[in-house]
Amino acid sequence: MLVFATSDKGGTGRSVTSSNVLYRRALHGHDVCYLDFDFGSPTAGAIFNVSAAARGVTDGGLHSYLHGRADLPTRVDVWSESDRESVRARPHDAGQLTLLAGDKGGGEFASTPEVVQRCARLFLRLEEEFEVSLIDLSAGRSYAVEIVLAATALPELRQVTARWLVFHRWTRQHIIAAAGLAFGERGILDAGQTFGHDRDELTASVRFVRTAVITPDSPELAAMRPPQVAWLRDCNRDLQELSNKHGLGRTTMLGAIPLDPVLQWREQLISDEDVLISQVANRGTVEAFERLARAIADDSAWEGL
Repeated sequence: MLVFATSDKGGTGRSVTSSNVLYRRALHGHDVCYLDFDFGSPTAGAIFNVSAAARGVTDGGLHSYLHGRADLPTRVDVWSESDRESVRARPHDAGQLTLLAGDKGGGEFASTPEVVQRCARLFLRLEEEFEVSLIDLSAGRSYAVEIVLAATALPELRQVTARWLVFHRWTRQHIIAAAGLAFGERGILDAGQTFGHDRDELTASVRFVRTAVITPDSPELAAMRPPQVAWLRDCNRDLQELSNKHGLGRTTMLGAIPLDPVLQWREQLISDEDVLISQVANRGTVEAFERLARAIADDSAWEGL
């Protein structure tokens, strides 16, 4: 299964949420692969605390592979190469957790037929080895989005399950932007149709993920004054109405990630140690990651639209 993670704006928590979701699937025994297609800023290695790939790899990254300078992209085994002891303590029944990073110093580049073909061959190879391959795309209407839409429209990939996660923060601006990226002019659906995708099938493959969500009844807000809580409830209601209006309501929402200090101040994998021992992260955040990790492969969560 291919899962494409995108957003119309930076700072949505797309990369850190995607990393944590794959980490959770790997902990449950699934083989997963994370591809950093944020070509202008290939820094996913920093989230996994792999210092050797914090700004991309120096030899044979995704840039090199897609441009034909490497036969295969360099693989990073997160379990063994992470600097975090809690991540290196891989459970005996965990699945593979592999990172394919971009090239250090690499930048954005346009789609070409050769790049699209190499991308398609890579996806087919990963499909044989991994249960889920998550492709983290550059924000907005990027070349990376064009490349993967063109690749997945090729006949050899038509039978491979491909799903889209559009991330947005729980704000007016981000809701409107996410709707535009998915449904608007030159958005995912428009571009996909141009490359030969069936628009209805592509629409059915898109779901939204809300991040940095503050629940008005959350215990963390107990110290707020009553007028502040009332105002927050009004804002939340307005956002619910806005999301419904733009097609981002509950039927198209696959998950919601609560606001968490760890994710705000240090984008990283949240381990059970962070919740149970040091207690720097909230259990509710891990539970949200777990739900999303299950939902991305749950066919019932992608039906009924």
